[in-house]
Amino acid sequence: METTRTIVLPSGEHIPRLGQGTWHMAENRLNRTKEVNALRLGIDLGMSLIDTAEMYADGGAERVVGEAIKGRRDETFLVSKVLPQNATRHGTIAACNRSLARLGVDEIDLYLLHWRGSIPLQETVDAFEALVGAGKIRYWGVSNFDVGDMQELVDLPNGANVATDQVLYNVARRGIEFDLMPLCQRSGLPVMAYSPIEQGRVLHHVTLKTIATRLGATPAQVALAWVLRQDGVCAIPQSGKPEHVRENRGALDVRLTPQDLTELDEAFPPPDRKQPLASH
Repeated sequence: METTRTIVLPSGEHIPRLGQGTWHMAENRLNRTKEVNALRLGIDLGMSLIDTAEMYADGGAERVVGEAIKGRRDETFLVSKVLPQNATRHGTIAACNRSLARLGVDEIDLYLLHWRGSIPLQETVDAFEALVGAGKIRYWGVSNFDVGDMQELVDLPNGANVATDQVLYNVARRGIEFDLMPLCQRSGLPVMAYSPIEQGRVLHHVTLKTIATRLGATPAQVALAWVLRQDGVCAIPQSGKPEHVRENRGALDVRLTPQDLTELDEAFPPPDRKQPLASH
């Protein structure tokens, strides 16, 4: 795979810059076949990083992923998450075992704490390290952690083994550019952007439409290309429809010009001060 289409984990391993999310999958059983086929198509197109979580459809999304990757485990990079209320030392290990069973795999590539809860971070880190040692996960990371959380984490024993921070990031939600993204970039820590097209809410914006027309692309491709152009950032758009998967893949071929970027900055100004971390 071309390095321009990958980002690098702290371990030195390359993972796809563009993956697939599964939030809202498995919420309607009538869509299951289409969702499985969409994920399989994404793997075919090189979007082999698949992100899921025990929370999504109460484990249903993990089962859809498990069906989609059956016989193709070695082609995929699997990401899943533990809920904060389950993130005690024993609870994390039990949750991981449940996720492994639903996914039908022996090992998760990257296992994340879904967001910060009340359980001491050290307990969760200890559990993650135990799971790595047991061969149940390869790497661990966090999701929805802001600067203060990250600084607290890396100061803990083994906390510096964190492999990513997955956060909401798109052209309309740029708050992390002020402090969190620079911190991650200095640390060599990838940012995994969820909701990279703001769940479709930005696609009717006139600036995105204008640029898309100029480039012969779609507004969604422009919004995705904007996220993907950043160093050390990968995106995990969710799509349960094969036609949208193809559209997402096309974003890798969109090259935004300096003029495009200037117009997007004018329409969606970068932050000039600290902002609360966006999460929905």
